[in-house]
Amino acid sequence: MTFFRAAICAALFLAAFARGLAAQDVTLSSPDGVVEITGTLLGFDGEFYRVQTQFGELTVDGSGVECEGPGCPSLSGFVAEITFAGSATMSEVLLPALIEGFALRNGYQTRREPLPEGNFSHVLLRGQTPAARFTFVTSNTDAGFAALVADEADVAMALREIRPLERKAARAAGLGDLTSAGRSRVLALDAFVPVVAPGNPVREITLPQLAGILSGRISNWRELGGPDAPVAIHMPVSGSGLSQAVEDKLMGPSGSGFTSAIHRHDRSSTLVQRVLVDPFAIGIASYAEKGAARVLTLTGPCGFSLQASRRTMKTEDYPLTVPMFLYLPARRLPKVGRDFLTYVRGPAAQAVIRRAGFVDQAPELIPVSRQGNRFANAILAAQEEGGLSELQRLVTVLGGMRRLTASFRFEPGSSRPDAQSRSNIEQLARALEAGEFDAKELVFAGFSDGVGPVDGNRKIALERAAAVRDAVINAAETADSSRVNIQTEGFGEALPMACDDSDWGRQINRRVEVWVR
Repeated sequence: MTFFRAAICAALFLAAFARGLAAQDVTLSSPDGVVEITGTLLGFDGEFYRVQTQFGELTVDGSGVECEGPGCPSLSGFVAEITFAGSATMSEVLLPALIEGFALRNGYQTRREPLPEGNFSHVLLRGQTPAARFTFVTSNTDAGFAALVADEADVAMALREIRPLERKAARAAGLGDLTSAGRSRVLALDAFVPVVAPGNPVREITLPQLAGILSGRISNWRELGGPDAPVAIHMPVSGSGLSQAVEDKLMGPSGSGFTSAIHRHDRSSTLVQRVLVDPFAIGIASYAEKGAARVLTLTGPCGFSLQASRRTMKTEDYPLTVPMFLYLPARRLPKVGRDFLTYVRGPAAQAVIRRAGFVDQAPELIPVSRQGNRFANAILAAQEEGGLSELQRLVTVLGGMRRLTASFRFEPGSSRPDAQSRSNIEQLARALEAGEFDAKELVFAGFSDGVGPVDGNRKIALERAAAVRDAVINAAETADSSRVNIQTEGFGEALPMACDDSDWGRQINRRVEVWVR
C-alpha cells in the first residue's frame, strides 16, 4: 500500500510539474479601472482567467481585462497545457493516435517528449513554435481519478465507471457530480475476454464457471469438460482498470473474491504470450490486445451463446464490454483541449479508433437479416405461454427496420441509465439535432428479463422505452421532433440476450433498443 501511495504521489508531482509553477497573485482590471479583481491565478486557457478570490473561484474573459502581477501569463507565447492521468491502455496507443489525427486535421506538427517514470508529452507545434502540450501521467484508473480530484490533471482516463467513494470524494473537492451530463465521455469500447491457447480443447465457458476459476473454486480443466490438468490463471495487475472491470462486472455479482494463485502481468502482450505457450492456461485479456489467443464463447444452461465481436461489443450485447471513459473537471479546458474533445466524437476520430484496434462510437444500422443468433436464442426461450406470439408481434412491428447499434441499459436496481447509456443518449440527441433522422421512423423498443408474468414484463419494457425516448428528446434541445416519427414499443421477454438464471443475465436482458425505418 505504501508503494502504491508513493506511486500516486509521484504521478501527481509530475502532473503538477507539467501544469506549470505554483499559482501566484494577479490583479485583473477593466480598461476604465472601474472593475478590479485580485486573487490567486489558478489557470489561464488562452481566453479566460481562472482566479481564486475572496468571493470564491471566478472565471473572467481575458479580452475584457488587463492582467498585472507576478502570476500573469504571457499572452503572445501562450502554450495550452492539458494533463491526462490514468489508464495505461488508453495512454499508450489510443489517445496518442487520436492526438496525431487531430494534429494532422488542424495543421499542427507533433513532437513526443519523454518524461520520468515512463510518462510523456505530445507537443503540438505551429512551425517550430509550441501551441499546446498534452501530458500523459500513465498509471491506472485509480490514480487517474485521484489526480482529477486533487486538481492535478485535466482529464482522467478510466476503464471503468467512477465508483461511489470516488464520486463522493469529487463532490467534497468541489468537482460536483462526475456522473452528470457532460462530465464523462465514452471514447471507445473494449471488452475483457477469457482467452486460451489455440490447442486447448475447451471452447465454451459460462460466467459462473469463469468466476469459479478466478476465485479458485474451479482448479482443474476436467470440471469444464477438458483434460485432467490444473488451470493456470493469468490476469492484468490488480490496480489496472481492466482488472477492476472484472471485479465489478463478474466477481462482484457472483459474490466471489480472487484467488491468490493468479499470475499478474503489467502488460497485455506478456499475458497473452504466457497463455499461448501454456495449453493449460486461461487469461483475462483486452479484446483489442488478444493477439493469437483464442477467445472462449460465453454460454449458459439455457443453450444461449455469446461471442465477442466488434458488433456485439458495440451494441453491448456481449456482457463483458468495457467502456473507455474520459472524465472531465467542472472548469473550462483550454480551447485546444475543447477542440480535441469535439474532434474525438467526429467521424475522422472513429476511423482512428478502429485502426487502433478498439471499437468506435460511430452509429451503425443492423438489418433484421443480421439478427440470426438473437432470433435463434429467442426461439429457444419462447416456450412459456405467449412467448411465440410476442416474438411474432416483434417481427411484424420491426420487420423491414434496422437496429441502431446504440443500446440503453440501467444501473442495477435503478431506473437511471448506466454510464454507457448516458453517453448513447447524448450521441443520439446530437444526431437528432443534426437532422440525421428527419423523415424517418424511430422505434424505441423496450425489453425485460423473464422473471414475472408476460403482461407485466411487457408493461415494464414499454415504460423503459418511454423513459429513454424522453431522455433523448430532452437532451436534443434544438431538434425539431415533428420531423421524426418517434414510437415506443414494449416486447417484454421476447428477445432475450442471455439466460435468466443469473443476475448478469437478467441485467443484459433488461434494455432498450432503437430501430430505424
